[in-house]
Amino acid sequence: MKALLVGEYREGKLLESSYELIGFAQTLGAEFELFLVGSTDQLPQVDGKLHLADVAAAGEFNPALHKQLVLDAAQKAGADTIVFLHSSYGWDLAPRVALALNAAQVSEVVEAAADGYLLPACNSKLRRTVKATTDRSVVTLQVGAFMAAEPGGTPQVEELSVAAGGNTEFGGYEQAEAGEVDLGKAEVIVSAGRGVGKPENVAMIEALAKALGGEYGASRPVVDAGWVPHDRQVGTTGQVVSPKLYVACGISGAIQHLAGMKKSEFVLAINTDKDAPIAEIADVLVVADIKQFAPALTAKLVG
Repeated sequence: MKALLVGEYREGKLLESSYELIGFAQTLGAEFELFLVGSTDQLPQVDGKLHLADVAAAGEFNPALHKQLVLDAAQKAGADTIVFLHSSYGWDLAPRVALALNAAQVSEVVEAAADGYLLPACNSKLRRTVKATTDRSVVTLQVGAFMAAEPGGTPQVEELSVAAGGNTEFGGYEQAEAGEVDLGKAEVIVSAGRGVGKPENVAMIEALAKALGGEYGASRPVVDAGWVPHDRQVGTTGQVVSPKLYVACGISGAIQHLAGMKKSEFVLAINTDKDAPIAEIADVLVVADIKQFAPALTAKLVG
């Protein structure tokens, strides 16, 4: 495999998630070159070739122009696989590139398998394996699914000429409306997963959070079910958090959720399944029914 990795640059900064693309390529043992619409003062710290388009000329978002720049870089690199992050930038640009190349697109990859890529299915309750049957393919990676490569090295920069193009004018970024609580500022978060069983049981998660002096959150299935407001959702489609203590209550550990809380300093997971994915990142795993354990722990804390 020869991959072209499409990094991301936003509001004057290279996004750290761009290093996850390199981690993906290293996991597969693939040759790779990088592409970036950015600036020379924010380059990825990695050895290898970087195809750089000046952001001052190309803009941070210009789909038609960026598509052509990616295609030009892919041709120069001789890439058979073009890899994006599964982000708003990747969602928009990847299908445009795939269509232009008449290539298969594989979206939201969470793991590389021997016979293809693993993707979430059925609202992340299941996984399926997909393999491209075209000579070239376009792939998007779920943010947080692959270990980011450690920065280090100096890229060999090849500047791409930027011609005028596209009929889209980028107006800037709009901050999401503030919700009831900013979990990003909480030092302790206790989150509810499907394992809490029913909406009435969210109260015991809130009570435990209060006893610990923190806030309560939830996984996406709990929010989708309407048990908890969206502004308390933790994960890539909710809030990304990094508290001192994160308590995962009845949460199995889907990639999207783990990506939203993996920077927590200490993770306590409570689950009836000792083999749940959350156990792989938990500092302490309590194998118990959350409906019995949470009230008992709360009583100890307040009593």
